[in-house]
Amino acid sequence: MDALTVDSLIKDSPVAIALLDEDCRFQNYSTVWLHQFCPDHTDIEGKFFFDIMPNLPLDLNDVLPLALEGQSSEHTGKKFLSDNGAFKWLKWKVNPKKNSAGEIDGLIVVLEDVTEQRKKEVIHQRALEVARIGGWEIDLLTNDLFWTDITKEIHEVPLDYVPKLEEGINFYKEGRHRNTINKVVDRAITTGTPWDVKLVIVTAKGREKWVRAMGDVEMRDGKCVRIFGTFQDIDDEKKMELKLNEVSNRLAIATTGSKIGIWEYDLTTENIVWDDNMYALYGVKRKKFNPNNTEDWTSIMTPEDMEALSKTHAAALEGEKDYNTKFRVRWPDGQVKHIGARAVILKNSKGKPIKMIGTNLDITELTQTQMMLEKSEESFHEAFERSNTGMALVGIEGNWIRVNKRLCEKLGYSQEELLKTTFQDITHVDDLDKDLQLLYEVIDGKRDSYRIEKRYLHKKGHTVYAILTVTAVRNIDGDLSHFVSQIMDITHRIRAEKELTRLLEVTKNQNDSLLNFAHIVSHNLRSHATNLSMLTGFLAGEKDEAEVTEIHSMLKDASESLNETVIHLNDVVQLKVGASEKMVLVNLYDTLFTVKKNLSVLFQEKDVTCQVDMPKNLNIMGIPAYVDSIFLNLLTNGIKYSSPDRAPLLKISSEITDKNVILSFEDNGLGINLKRHGKKIFGMYKTFHRNKDAKGIGLFITKNQIEAMNGHIEVESEVNKGTTFKLYFDRTQIK
Repeated sequence: MDALTVDSLIKDSPVAIALLDEDCRFQNYSTVWLHQFCPDHTDIEGKFFFDIMPNLPLDLNDVLPLALEGQSSEHTGKKFLSDNGAFKWLKWKVNPKKNSAGEIDGLIVVLEDVTEQRKKEVIHQRALEVARIGGWEIDLLTNDLFWTDITKEIHEVPLDYVPKLEEGINFYKEGRHRNTINKVVDRAITTGTPWDVKLVIVTAKGREKWVRAMGDVEMRDGKCVRIFGTFQDIDDEKKMELKLNEVSNRLAIATTGSKIGIWEYDLTTENIVWDDNMYALYGVKRKKFNPNNTEDWTSIMTPEDMEALSKTHAAALEGEKDYNTKFRVRWPDGQVKHIGARAVILKNSKGKPIKMIGTNLDITELTQTQMMLEKSEESFHEAFERSNTGMALVGIEGNWIRVNKRLCEKLGYSQEELLKTTFQDITHVDDLDKDLQLLYEVIDGKRDSYRIEKRYLHKKGHTVYAILTVTAVRNIDGDLSHFVSQIMDITHRIRAEKELTRLLEVTKNQNDSLLNFAHIVSHNLRSHATNLSMLTGFLAGEKDEAEVTEIHSMLKDASESLNETVIHLNDVVQLKVGASEKMVLVNLYDTLFTVKKNLSVLFQEKDVTCQVDMPKNLNIMGIPAYVDSIFLNLLTNGIKYSSPDRAPLLKISSEITDKNVILSFEDNGLGINLKRHGKKIFGMYKTFHRNKDAKGIGLFITKNQIEAMNGHIEVESEVNKGTTFKLYFDRTQIK
C-alpha cells in the first residue's frame, strides 16, 4: 500500500490515532485526534508529542520510550487530572512502528477518552453499593458459582471466599425460605422462567437477614446452561415494612376499640368514603345516609357549623392552616354530639392536592368537661381578682405566675414589678428557711399544704406581717404543677400585739415601781416618823437645857432627812409622768461634751483620763434633762468608785444597730460583785461600797429615766477590774 493511501486512512480513521517518529514528533494523525485532544491547534505535524499534550497521564512518559525499544503497551482506562481541574479517564494502545527493513522508526499511538463510560460505571457501582445490590452467576456446564464483593458482604463471608453451589442454597433459612428458593430455581432451569422473591438468609455470622433474590437463565438448544442475577440486602426495608404492617394492624384494632372514624375524600372525583365507625359516630345507618349528599349533611348539622366546616376545608386546601376542627351533629333521637376532626392532604408530584384522609372522634364528654372546667376557672379567677386577701399562683421555682390586686397593694408593687421577682426576693431573711423547708416537703409529696406566719419586705422597706397558706396544685397525672398562695396581712394585729406587750411591760414596770415606792414610803417614812416621835417624847420629859438643845439639833437633822426622802420620792414619781410628750431630738455627742465640761474641775482633781469614741452627729429621740442626768450620774460614779491603786480611766463608745443606739460607759474602778448584788443593783437606796457619799438613789433614777425614754440599761462588772454600763436608746423613733 502506497504512502498516500496510508496517510488517507489515518486522516479519515474513526478513532484518535497518530504516528510519531523516533523523537516522538507527529508524522501523521487522524482528524478525530486533532478535534478530541488538540482543539486549539490546526496542524501539529512535526511538533513534539509532550509539548502539544502536556497534561496526559504521567505513565505515558515511560510508555513511549519503552515502545521505541520494542515493548508495546495497552491500558483500559487511566485516571488523570485535566487542564480544567476535572478528572478524566484515558484508554491507550502504543505499538512500535517498523520500516520495510523491520527496524523501529517510530510509534503508532491510539487514544480514547473513556471518561463518560467510566463515570457511568462508577455511578452504577456506587448505586449498587448504596442499594446493597450484589451479583451472582452459576455456570451449569462447570457448576462454578461466582459472587460479587457486595454479595459476599451481604452473606458476611470474607472477600476471598470461594462459594460452592450447594453452600449457596444452604444460606437460606431452613423451612419456607429454603424451600421457596429451591422451587423457583428448579422451575427456572426447567422452563426458563425468571424469579424475583424476598426471603430470609442466615449469614455466616448467624444473623438472619431479609434479601431480594432475582434470577434469570440462559438457554442453549432448549437447555439451561447459565443462571445469573442480583442479590439485594433489604433487611432494614423489610423489617420496617413488617413493623408498619404490625402498627397498621394495631391501629385498626385501636380505631375500632376507641370508635375513631376514618374517612377519605378524593378531590379528583369528589367522592367521600366512610368506614363503619363514621356512621356510628353520626348515629346514622349506612343505607340511609350518604356522605356525598349535601341534604343528608344539612339534616344533621346546624348552618353555622356547616359554614365553619367549609371554611376549614378551604383553608386547609389552600395551605393556610392545618385541617383541625370540631363541630356538632344532631342524632336522629335528638342527642347533640361534638365531633373532633383532623385530616392530612396528599399531593401529586406537582404539589396539587389530590386526596384528603382524616379521622373523626366523639369529643362530647371532653367538650362538656372543658366547658365545666372553663366555668370553674372563670369563677376561680373572678374570686382570685376580687378577693380581699392577697392571692398568687406560684411556680415550683418560686416565681410568681399570677398575682391579684390586693397582694400588690399590700406589698407596694405593681403587678409588672412583682411578676419580675420571686417570693424568696421579698421574704424576710429570718423566715425564708422555715418557708422553704415546708415548701420542699410539699414538692416531695410529704404534705399537700402548709400554713405559717411569716414576714414580707414591703417595696418601701418596712416589714409586712402575714399568715401564708400554701396549697399544691397537681395536673391530671398527679405531678406537681404550681402552688396557690393566700397571704393574709396581719401587720396591724402584730403591731397591736407588740404595743399591748409594750404597755403590759410598762404597766408591770409601773406596778413594780409603785410597789417599790410603797415599800420605800412604808419603810422610810415609818422610820422617820418613829425617830421624830421618840425625839418629841424625849423633848417633853427633858429638863436639862443642854439635853434639850441636843434633842432640838437631832430633831432638825431628822426633819432634813425626812425632807430629803420626800424630795427623792417626788423625783421618782415625776420621772415617767408625761415623758413621751417631752421627747425631742437629742445630740448625744454635744450632751456628753457639756457634762464633761461641767465636771472638768473634778476630772483635774482626780486626775481622770476620759476617752470618747462617738460620732458627732449621733442623735436619738429623748428628754434632754434625762440624758444629761444619766451621763452626769454615770461619769461621777466612775470617779466616785475609782480604785485607790490606779488613776481613773473612763471610756465612752457607741454602736449603732437597726433598732438601737448603744452607748458604753466603761471604768477601771472598784467593780461590783454581781453574783451578790446583781438583782438589786438598780434598786432604790442600794449601795455596794462604803463610800460616805453613796445614797443608793443614782442608779435607780438612771434606770427609770432611760426606761421613760423607751430604752434600757445593762451592766457588766468584775471586782477590782471595773464596770461597764450599756445604754440602749430606741433609734426607730427618730423622725
